[in-house]
Amino acid sequence: METQCFYLKDIQQKIREAAVKAGRNPDEIRIVAASKNRSIQSLRLLHDSGGILAFGENRVQEFLEKYDPALSWHFIGQLQTNKVKYLMGKIDLIHSVDRASLANEIDRLAKKNGIVQKILIEINSGEEESKGGLRLRDAYAFAESLKDYPNLLLKGVMAVAPMDIPKEKLASLFLSVRDFYERLKGEHSFIDTLSMGMSHDFETAIACGSNLVRIGRALFEGS
Repeated sequence: METQCFYLKDIQQKIREAAVKAGRNPDEIRIVAASKNRSIQSLRLLHDSGGILAFGENRVQEFLEKYDPALSWHFIGQLQTNKVKYLMGKIDLIHSVDRASLANEIDRLAKKNGIVQKILIEINSGEEESKGGLRLRDAYAFAESLKDYPNLLLKGVMAVAPMDIPKEKLASLFLSVRDFYERLKGEHSFIDTLSMGMSHDFETAIACGSNLVRIGRALFEGS
């Protein structure tokens, strides 16, 4: 039987400390384990330890190879329209919806499969050319357009921030995304998810309002 050392307790403690420092309830913050390149055996062990909302995969092929319906799954990577069909009925939440063609295909296939697919709008907070996601100024109009898709349920927003920027700039980007999320939440009762923060920046993200963090390296390998 495979054994694995996880750092879940360390992550949970850091989440608690960041939340309390920000005057927030730590219980509001959930963890998605970013599970790219991790074996299904290790994921099952981590699942059994509790404390993980879901496992987040970046690549469709890798997800299909390790898919276990006993676990909860999110898709957190860039998604091609021709790969959507492989996720239907298997993924609880797609974090990376950022264009009309993708929304249309998810809605079409969700309808075909008799489901309503939960999604997040992805924001490219740093407007990096190498990354997917919408620019913040275009995100509201895109959110409004999703009303045309009856088999999509918008749950909130996901953001990826640039890797190597000063903490003050990072916080400014996260706060801008948080403000957009709060606008959506104020208009729609079903909005409840702000997915920001990874291994290197989740404490800053929590200080800026994130309630869903995507932790990979720090969870599986330590900080």
